[in-house]
Amino acid sequence: MPQIDKPDSQLTAVKWRFPSVHPEGRKFTLIAAVATLVMYGGVSHFIGWLLVGLTIWVAAFFRDPIRTTPQDPSLIVAPADGLITMIVRVAAPPELAAQMSGSFTRVSIFMSVFDVHINRSPIAGRIARVAYVPGKFLNADLDKASEDNERQHFLVTRNDGVSIGFTQIAGLVARRIMAFVKEGDEVAAGERIGLIRFGSRVDVYLPEGTSPQVLLGQRTIAGETVLGTIGQDRALTGSSQ
Repeated sequence: MPQIDKPDSQLTAVKWRFPSVHPEGRKFTLIAAVATLVMYGGVSHFIGWLLVGLTIWVAAFFRDPIRTTPQDPSLIVAPADGLITMIVRVAAPPELAAQMSGSFTRVSIFMSVFDVHINRSPIAGRIARVAYVPGKFLNADLDKASEDNERQHFLVTRNDGVSIGFTQIAGLVARRIMAFVKEGDEVAAGERIGLIRFGSRVDVYLPEGTSPQVLLGQRTIAGETVLGTIGQDRALTGSSQ
């Protein structure tokens, strides 16, 4: 019989694990849990049971699952879980215009309150710019949210000088945008860089000559879904079923 080489078990045996709760969300989960005990213990069993559901939702909102990121420097991976709602040609945001020139393809990822809200770096490199802009809390699905809403811009620059900009945008119920990194930090592709509470959007600016490899209506997984390959200009078509 021919000999069959067995693959490395570490590469083939992957087990599901329950996502942990990010430290930023533990205090909110604890508050909800305490309120649940108080209500259920002496006020109202009905409201207590409702708060049980709220506690589970809060813990789920701040879940922080492990993600497996492809290690190819030419790939741009999604910085957020969510739905691709817009793909448009735009100029660079004013806050990043000094470092980004020309026109870009902006891919917008809408995060509902049921999506993971940990955001990740789309490429490996150095955090060249972090710019927070106060603003409104309009529906994050609106195009003008990119200019009117509270937002935080990031610019990640590779060793060869190629840069990718992306923006955290607050939504109707989002009331805090957080960054886990600062200017000058080195990050890996798919590394956690921030979080938005509660429901929001992330815009990614693909450089000239790089076509998006995602479609409107497609769902993305932060740190895993490939949005595009730097320098690859190939149109992608598809259909919703």
